[in-house]
Amino acid sequence: MVSDPSNDYRPTDPASAVTSLTLLARVKANDAQAWQRLSDLYGPLVYHWCRRSGFQAADAADVVQEVFFSVANGIADFQKERPSDTFRGWLWTITRNKVRDRCRGQAGEEEAVGGTDAQLRLAEIPDPWSESTTDADDRREVGHLFCRALGFVRTEFRERTWEAFWRTTIDGQDTADVAVELGISENAVRQAKSHVLRRLRAELCDLTETP
Repeated sequence: MVSDPSNDYRPTDPASAVTSLTLLARVKANDAQAWQRLSDLYGPLVYHWCRRSGFQAADAADVVQEVFFSVANGIADFQKERPSDTFRGWLWTITRNKVRDRCRGQAGEEEAVGGTDAQLRLAEIPDPWSESTTDADDRREVGHLFCRALGFVRTEFRERTWEAFWRTTIDGQDTADVAVELGISENAVRQAKSHVLRRLRAELCDLTETP
């Protein structure tokens, strides 16, 4: 006999207002915990972009700090105005500008000795969101981003909800098979997947498409 206990498809602490808000909304409200979460989620991705642009570790770390300083100053005005707008894309634009600023500064220093490395890096900075991007490292880093987000929201769901989501979405199992294995209806499996994905999008600022 299958069962559809509705409480299985709610966060483990349904009384908490935090889980009902997107991370972006909490960041805009100057929630310190949300700011830390944003940094934990996206900091490694920004660092990857900086390293890929040719910076050494110390310089890349400095640019990451500059990027998040700009995010803090501009987040209140950020809005999704077009379907193509994503937080991740906006973050890339800020990062690219900061990388270019740093490259220009280094180019000015290198001109005294005839160096052009920074200028060449500036000209070659690719856009990871362009249709022509095939960089495996970029795809891997975005995958790590989603893994971090999944880790953050995992504890908000009961075991059966998470199992239904994981088996159908990550493992690619058939909905009907998962329903039988978990002793719930196929509709309940689909609801579980929907609830977790909705929460994941909220954690990713509600402005990023899942892979």
